Amino acid sequence: MAGILILALLVLLAIFAPVFAPHDPEAVNAARVLGAPNASYPFGSDVLGRDVLSRVLYGLRVSLLVSILSVLMSALFAVPLGALAGYFGGWVDTVISRPLDMLLVFPALLLAVSLIAIIGPGSAVATLAIAVIYLPILGRVMRGSSLSVARLGYVEGAGSRGSGHLKTLVGHVIPNSISPVLVQGSILAGFALQIEAALSFLGLGTQPPTPSLGGMLADGRDVLVQAPWIEIFPGATIALAVLGFILIGDGLRAKLDPSGVTR
Repeated sequence: MAGILILALLVLLAIFAPVFAPHDPEAVNAARVLGAPNASYPFGSDVLGRDVLSRVLYGLRVSLLVSILSVLMSALFAVPLGALAGYFGGWVDTVISRPLDMLLVFPALLLAVSLIAIIGPGSAVATLAIAVIYLPILGRVMRGSSLSVARLGYVEGAGSRGSGHLKTLVGHVIPNSISPVLVQGSILAGFALQIEAALSFLGLGTQPPTPSLGGMLADGRDVLVQAPWIEIFPGATIALAVLGFILIGDGLRAKLDPSGVTR
């Protein structure tokens, strides 16, 4: 419940950023360069005099969108692939699992940077890169869960009653195997937000002048001593969002995955 409350608050702030933001996030104000927090600028202003609070709200919108969409895109392919591999086994499992295993060889950030170097920077490309990173993880979780479910009596009974493979998969295997994927996906969404922030910090994610939490950290690293608020507030927002996702994942694990399949 704590995770849901945290994320619900952050999502509402992100959706209604134009309402809550006190200033234009891209408006440059030479008179407010490295301005300290005050009543008009609660989070202070950055190296160009832009309002940090407004930029945090708009950057949060981008970060949440990228993290959630990347996990959903990955699950869209991982769930059916993992279900097929676990249900049929044999050569079908080999054909599906071995390419996914190859993706696991690459470190997550290195793989994301490589894809962005080939396609180009941007939040959309970052979403695709993170989805590719998570495809083998979610696929293996779904495969492991499907392997155990496919051997249960009610699945074998459905086949003996003449139920086809597609009907058995859609009606029995996937619905009863997807709980660990929901748990893992919730936790991975938090890490996806961190990866998006890291890519933006390196200049490979969301491109200026669009606000991003990682980009704000990059802007403030050279003035950390003079204006620590430029780093503190976007960093705290990232930490809070990741905490919300992880708390939701732990709660879902306790409810949906009592046997610890995803551990």
